[in-house]
Amino acid sequence: MLRKLGFLTIGLFDGNDPRPGHESTLEVIKLGEDLGFDSAWVRHRHLQYGISSPVAVLAAASQRTSKIELGTAVIPLGWENPLRLAEDLATVDLLSGGRLNPGVSVGPPMHYEQVKGALYPDTAAAEDFSYRRVRRLLDFVRGEQATDFSGVEGFEVFSSRVEPHSPGLGSRMWYGGASLRSAQWASENGMNFLTSSVVKAEEGEDFAEIQLSHIRTFRAHHPDGEKARVSQGLVVIPTDSATEEQKAKYHAYAEKRTPRTLEPQGPARMLFSLDYVGSSAEIAARLADHVAFREIDEVAFALPFSFEHADYVQILTDIATKLGPALGWQPRG
Repeated sequence: MLRKLGFLTIGLFDGNDPRPGHESTLEVIKLGEDLGFDSAWVRHRHLQYGISSPVAVLAAASQRTSKIELGTAVIPLGWENPLRLAEDLATVDLLSGGRLNPGVSVGPPMHYEQVKGALYPDTAAAEDFSYRRVRRLLDFVRGEQATDFSGVEGFEVFSSRVEPHSPGLGSRMWYGGASLRSAQWASENGMNFLTSSVVKAEEGEDFAEIQLSHIRTFRAHHPDGEKARVSQGLVVIPTDSATEEQKAKYHAYAEKRTPRTLEPQGPARMLFSLDYVGSSAEIAARLADHVAFREIDEVAFALPFSFEHADYVQILTDIATKLGPALGWQPRG
């Protein structure tokens, strides 16, 4: 039975007029709350026409909503200073009333050779993009010592930890992983686990079976065991209330993306999931046969990248009113 229903959006905008796209994202998040979704998540894009500052966007969303949880899926830490990010995350968590769910990942920034001169002009060769970068962030968020200086200096008071400190935030940190190694590391460090529509084909080429192995590996090494939180992020597009024009667009979108699901892609052997398009009853039946879906009780279904605002309204409405209930979910009271 699905316990928590969420959605993920990329927040596209027009580079020549970016405000409407950001406003659309905030409207979509507010709609999600009105429909009873448990969580709304935003993607992260740098030097592209998608949300580059998800923490700022979620700060705005926190003031337009009051119940829905707000997450990032995910912040690539290669672009971030962990101490400064910890300050921002704690600030937004407090402003939201403890609703923030930060998801992060590691690795060098995309196109690092081309961007390192702008991002790290003096320290590019020395930057650490390993799991240690996540560990630093976790320690800061969880209130570990950041400096050996504290106390009063003149009229100013200094703290040895990152301020503000939000006590519950440390338990709501998520790692977005696509490999067995990431699943185990996240669990051993007390994080929650975001698994999406892409995995590394390490043990075979069946997407659902690979994802299932990641989920079980995560829970096997986590202090909370079977109660450890895992969220799945497949692309689902219910068509119950869609127009014929929308249905044609949705199916064309999925068909264009299908070839990448047939075999692992690139040297890293990344394997993509099929997109699920059809009536809510059809999608629910297909998910019932998905061995990884059967292992989890919360989702953040991903909205397609390039659709119109009206399409997202239709898709979210159908997910909340048709697909969610078909999967056993009930909106919060």
